Amino acid sequence: MVVPAALRELHDRTRPVTLAREHTLPVVDALGSLFVDGALTRGSAVGVSGVGATSLGLALAAGASRSGSWVAVVGLADLGLGAAFEAGISLERLALVEAPSPGRWAEVVAALVDGVDVVIVDGRAPLTPSEGRRLAARVRERGSVLIPVTQGSQPTRRRSGAWSVDLTLEVRSGRWEGLGQGHGHLRGRAVRAESAGRGRASRMRSCELWLPSADGSTTARVEPAPDATVVMLRPGRGVPSDGA
Repeated sequence: MVVPAALRELHDRTRPVTLAREHTLPVVDALGSLFVDGALTRGSAVGVSGVGATSLGLALAAGASRSGSWVAVVGLADLGLGAAFEAGISLERLALVEAPSPGRWAEVVAALVDGVDVVIVDGRAPLTPSEGRRLAARVRERGSVLIPVTQGSQPTRRRSGAWSVDLTLEVRSGRWEGLGQGHGHLRGRAVRAESAGRGRASRMRSCELWLPSADGSTTARVEPAPDATVVMLRPGRGVPSDGA
């Protein structure tokens, strides 16, 4: 495999973190209930889909980033550094990688999982079945976590040519706080997140989150605010459907 020089350099810089012996990577407290062990399992792939999927994908990586892990984001051209910072990602340990050319997704992602703890990818990018199997084996071997993110209402596991995942997190449509009688500012969005997977993770788990919270911080548990005005908004009614 021919690995671009920039990826080789990133691999060398992050190798000590990736080879850590822990079997899990931490997540922020608000997301712990979605996982059997309250954390991301090394060597696994977690598919994230739904309205606000990119925001949730970043939030999943925030706990590991805060604890010293590197995070790489591949192929999400609309993602800005500001959004990553607000989600709790350490910009000093963040690599943004442009979408690989057709046919090179597996090669580029495999190079990244060799040296980066958390790799977030565009879940719409295709892989052949053989590429998917080899990449899944590489993720397990290296102990990294792969997070394919797919915006929209159709779950990742049901998409044609989807990345193979061990656990699926789906973001349900939520409600926004802040608008009064047709005026005001959107201050926070409450969403419901559900997880289901294989083995011990086969039982569905769910929780309600602020995505984002009213103060712009990373996700937090939903706590009813006294006298808060909450309105339901649907895609096409003034709020972006992706909620990235």
